Amino acid sequence: MTAVRGDCDDRVLFRVLPRANVCHEAIIARWFAVSAGREARNRETVQVQDPDVAQELGSFLERRREQIAQRWADTALFRTVFTVSRDEAVDACKAVVDALADVARSGRLEDLRAPGFDTVRDQLGRMAASRAKSGFTPAQIAGEVAGLREPVAALLRSAYEGTDSAHAHDVTLSLTVLLGTLRLVVMETTVSSGEELIARQRQQLLEVATPVIKLWENIVAVPLIGTLDSARSQIVMESLLEAIVHERARYAILDITGVPTVDSLVAQHLMKTVAAARLMGAECVVSGIRPAIAQTIVHLGIDLGTIVTRAGLADALAYALAEQGIAVSPRPVAGASSR
Repeated sequence: MTAVRGDCDDRVLFRVLPRANVCHEAIIARWFAVSAGREARNRETVQVQDPDVAQELGSFLERRREQIAQRWADTALFRTVFTVSRDEAVDACKAVVDALADVARSGRLEDLRAPGFDTVRDQLGRMAASRAKSGFTPAQIAGEVAGLREPVAALLRSAYEGTDSAHAHDVTLSLTVLLGTLRLVVMETTVSSGEELIARQRQQLLEVATPVIKLWENIVAVPLIGTLDSARSQIVMESLLEAIVHERARYAILDITGVPTVDSLVAQHLMKTVAAARLMGAECVVSGIRPAIAQTIVHLGIDLGTIVTRAGLADALAYALAEQGIAVSPRPVAGASSR
């Protein structure tokens, strides 16, 4: 079993990464890469030869369960999450200590998929994810998890005081490896939670970016801005169909003035949306056809002959009003002289 020497501060790893527009997958990949590099560099430097050391560590964690839990309950990670009841924090600490004892007895101190780490993922993972949602950086969470080592190490030093220093050193190394793996497990769960949060926020942004506006009685419009990919097209279609039902709209205007380019894929998405609207009993009008887009459509051989198109949103609205027999004319200005 190899013990990893902490010759590089993990907090530096997260500090040097840009905080804006950083993919969480890149963070965890870098984390594992650095950890693997440490292990490779130190494989021949520090080793624990006694296979019973891990078993002894597991027994120690079980015997000192209450003391460890009491000390962990006062660390930043537990204290800031369980702000109401310290007893709840102690119970959570005991569950984590029991799980780590099981992992130690199994000898799989470096195995992220060891069964005992499932409880750790459920307990510490949720806590770390809660901290991340509160605005704490990965470096801060990593530091809080690292803070769990010293209370246990202090108990180890006290327990092995006056005994064989080499054996005590091996047990301490086993603890270092176990809690190092614990940090990776917690960070893995935190990153996964962060990715889920980003996905939800991305979905919310897509919905906000595709509003459906009621322009007139029986007329709704969707002003599209930005790239129209498959995911966004699906949201546009769902939002438009819901608005058609809710507003009892007979005409739906898709304004693509803000769409930078129209290729065959975008045209296909538009045609699917138009077809779905027709099935709901509404006629679609596509507006915002600029000269450059018109040339691109002709060059690609895209057939939009079955779709009503207009150059601008005002033209599309005038068409929808005229189809309903509504004429728009200037209002006479009071006091204006007739010629």
